[in-house]
Amino acid sequence: MAVWLVRAGRHGERENFVLENDVVAIGWIELPDLSQVKSREALQKICEETYPDEKPKTLINWVSQIWPFLAVVQEGDLVVLPLKKRSAVAIGRVTEPYQYRGDFPEDARHTRPVTWIRKDIPRSAFDQDILYTLGAFMTVCRVQRHNAEERIKAVLEGRKVAPPATGSGVDMEPRGEESVSVDLEAYARDLIRNHIGQHFRGHELERLVTALLNAQGYQTQSAPVGADGGVDIVAGRGLMGFEVPRLCVQVKSSDQPQDVKTLREMQGVMKNFGANQGLLVAWGGFKDSVVAEARRLFFEIRLWDADDLVDALLDNYDRLPEDIKTELPLKRIWTLVPEEE
Repeated sequence: MAVWLVRAGRHGERENFVLENDVVAIGWIELPDLSQVKSREALQKICEETYPDEKPKTLINWVSQIWPFLAVVQEGDLVVLPLKKRSAVAIGRVTEPYQYRGDFPEDARHTRPVTWIRKDIPRSAFDQDILYTLGAFMTVCRVQRHNAEERIKAVLEGRKVAPPATGSGVDMEPRGEESVSVDLEAYARDLIRNHIGQHFRGHELERLVTALLNAQGYQTQSAPVGADGGVDIVAGRGLMGFEVPRLCVQVKSSDQPQDVKTLREMQGVMKNFGANQGLLVAWGGFKDSVVAEARRLFFEIRLWDADDLVDALLDNYDRLPEDIKTELPLKRIWTLVPEEE
């Protein structure tokens, strides 16, 4: 049983669709129904005819992704989908052969039906070298180096398998069939996320969130360690913090995704504190039920998972106090974007 990385678009544009329709899907919208393609050579010819202006190297790269999706991925294999819109990873099991779905949106017609096993596994559940592999720019590739298949299955089952001893734990020079460009921005964000997860646990995560709110112009007051009445931080705009929006903030540092009960408790707490808005920060992310209900509460409550917190950190880093910068040292760099992007 192999494990495959299958993306849902460069920016996660197919993400919600594939999760809701129990499929993984690839783009290449100009390609016809490939159900009758029986060889890699035949697929190569179709791609050459469909994309006559593309470079030969580009076509070879595309075929190396489309052919496995079409014919190499087997029923029973696992597919891993790193989510772009949440700090989470979805894992499913392939249930049927390739299908061309003309009734689907044009960028999601080449499909493999799957049963989604988990849609909300926090990225923090995976070791750094696996996250690095999941950052490959390719839409489809097999994930297997460093015993990755067994380790991903272990995460799915709630077990822990130690990574191989490779110095830093991250091989920056992938070889063989995984010799592909890697999203260095995503890799850098994972490093930042991992550092926060190690150094800002429990009350320290609340301290970081407080600093970020201060950097955004809020006056804040934190609850004492211990009983907090359901609120870790209250925040308001203006010199004294009396101006709107007035926020109740709850910070959950657990690695486990929060359920809808936490969201509903936040609504009750907001009324008790006279707040007109709430911010629920959950390092381990949120279950699907929370995300769905939060859409209805768009003008009332905001959700921050680990990715949202990193976004706020990068946007406000220059305005953070020196003690936070010392504990979380970052440096802005420029890098060349690979041609695939």
